[in-house]
Amino acid sequence: MSAARRKIEGAAAADLPFASIIVPHYHDLDGLARCLAALDAQTYPAARFEIVVADNASPEGREAVEATVGGRARLVVVPERGAGPARNGAVAVAGGDVLAFIDSDCVPEPDWLRAGVEALERGDFAGGRVRVLIETPGRPRPTEAFEAVFAFDNRRYVEKMGFTVTANLFCPRALFAKVGGFRVGVSEDLDWSLRARAAGFQIVYAPLAVVGHPARRSWEDLIAKWRRLNAETFGLSAGRPGRSLRWILRSLLLPASALAHTPRVIASPALTSWPQRWAALGVLYRLRLWRLIDALSLVGPARRGP
Repeated sequence: MSAARRKIEGAAAADLPFASIIVPHYHDLDGLARCLAALDAQTYPAARFEIVVADNASPEGREAVEATVGGRARLVVVPERGAGPARNGAVAVAGGDVLAFIDSDCVPEPDWLRAGVEALERGDFAGGRVRVLIETPGRPRPTEAFEAVFAFDNRRYVEKMGFTVTANLFCPRALFAKVGGFRVGVSEDLDWSLRARAAGFQIVYAPLAVVGHPARRSWEDLIAKWRRLNAETFGLSAGRPGRSLRWILRSLLLPASALAHTPRVIASPALTSWPQRWAALGVLYRLRLWRLIDALSLVGPARRGP
């Protein structure tokens, strides 16, 4: 146990809300082990939180996941595929008054849970800061350089767009019960946050509740992310008048948006050399063109669906 954690274990601990940390997992035992080790080092009193790991029927099997968990968390297996159903399954067995959501490949800083819970004194639900982790600091791959600039800008998401990523979300259990669980086939973090706000709940940013999230390391990983995001975002607009036309017009702006974001890459403090900036710019322009083509395919007959 860290010195910081021992410092706050005391009489005040009983006054803190009991929190359930929700960790969906699929096929990443190394990432899960790192996440659990960081959760074990939290400065929040150990007696005032639990960890619930919801395994999405990983191919390694339950025994391998249990061995990685090593008694540090409660394990529930959720066979329905998707991080949303896994989170919902974990919430169903959790006992906390506060729910703290994190992804299994994330590494929370020691004060993450404490800062997130404290943020609920300022608002109804909260999103924390997400740092992008580079595998070899100072030597990012092109996709890592791109994500160091553009990925997980959760402050902007919370303060400008009104939602938080589910990799760093805090809410009272009672609020979650009123809003309902995460849905599949849509951008689940945006959808859930919008439903919460539509119900009258206020979102706040928690800058001291920090998690590290690994950057995508390959082009294949990056387009897999954006193929999913395109489909989920398009799914959110289902049933709205003029859906396809608005989607097409918005998508046609993607190449021009690369030009608009070029100064952001050049000025980014996350990149320390011109080779890194050129690599990030190459991914930016290539990805915006790919996103345009993929987005337009969603309104075509091959992927339109019912």
